[in-house]
Amino acid sequence: MSDRAKDWDPAAYHRFQGHRLRPALDLLRALPETPQGDVIDLGCGADDVGPALRATGLEGALIGVDLSEAMLAKAQDLDLYDHLLQADVRGWSPARPPALIFSNAALHWVDDHRALFAHLVDQLARGGTLAVQMPHQNNAPSHHMWRTLAEEFFPGRLAKTKLPGILKPAEYHHLLAPLGQVSLWETEYYQQLPASDLGNPVRLFTESTFARPILQMLNSDEQRHLIRAYEEVIPSAYPVAKDGSVLFPFRRLFFTVTRD
Repeated sequence: MSDRAKDWDPAAYHRFQGHRLRPALDLLRALPETPQGDVIDLGCGADDVGPALRATGLEGALIGVDLSEAMLAKAQDLDLYDHLLQADVRGWSPARPPALIFSNAALHWVDDHRALFAHLVDQLARGGTLAVQMPHQNNAPSHHMWRTLAEEFFPGRLAKTKLPGILKPAEYHHLLAPLGQVSLWETEYYQQLPASDLGNPVRLFTESTFARPILQMLNSDEQRHLIRAYEEVIPSAYPVAKDGSVLFPFRRLFFTVTRD
């Protein structure tokens, strides 16, 4: 499969744009007092959070960093960031210490959080804040069922597939507490997903994010087989209302750490 085929699909991701943006706005509202300086949108995607970050009033450059060429192209069209940079966050460092590094629903795709978050806090200006939101949904039926069905139909294939994931909340507290002032919390959002002619709403929500690497390891016929099976079983966990909508609980982990 080509790199372009493996890239993110902004249109599919934005099908539920409001639900995906709300946690970012909640994280912004929870920011501690922050010094003036640059703002880094780490894993900026297609500029979803850019307008809200601009509205923080921090007098510095607004810089978007993402690995996805497709997402950055979409962000470029909106022309809100002062700079956009295509980079893998594992090797990224800012040109100068920023006041805020903000990451919404991105860093669960990156390995070795113990090293990563220590590195990110170390990049901050004194008094600067690292603010992070990541899905904490892997054990829910919406995500567990993708893995279970894929392993049932295609034994051993998942072992070669990188899936997103995070540590336990207490592990983040122990990791972050020595690095600065920490606030850590979780929120479970009860999302009313609208009916769609394209299929089950929970399938559409998860297919464009968590299930991407699972589907990418399959050929077209295998993908259709897995999707059909998922569509058959997922209503038992998330019942479909008469109007075709689904109430979909989704848990997310948040933290801020302010460098001493």
